[in-house]
Amino acid sequence: MLMRWKEIVRKLKEDIYTLYLAANDPRIPFGAKVVLVVTVAYAFSPIDIIPDFIPLIGYLDDLLLLPLGIWLCIKLIPDEVLAEYRAKAKAQILKRKPNYIMAAFIVILWLLLGYWFYQTWAAHLD
Repeated sequence: MLMRWKEIVRKLKEDIYTLYLAANDPRIPFGAKVVLVVTVAYAFSPIDIIPDFIPLIGYLDDLLLLPLGIWLCIKLIPDEVLAEYRAKAKAQILKRKPNYIMAAFIVILWLLLGYWFYQTWAAHLD
């Protein structure tokens, strides 16, 4: 059972990386690109729609929304494009190291967005 879960998680990571690599391909329709960008941004984001500390519901978005977004992207992307980027993703995952610069960029982006949101709402409360 544990090996099956590990395989599912490995496949999800590979699919997310495949989508990340395919994001700039001109052969992908615009609607699919929108779904793709939202899915990849959500997957790489350290902030969830529903915080994980909320019992039961906190992990619901990770268990449902992310796989649903990946599935939808895979259905919307042409098969030949998907096969090309899956092969690239497999090759790069084997030699890839964690990208801490991108992680820091995403955290800073979320903090700036939160600060802007706070400033916007704080101004309206006064």
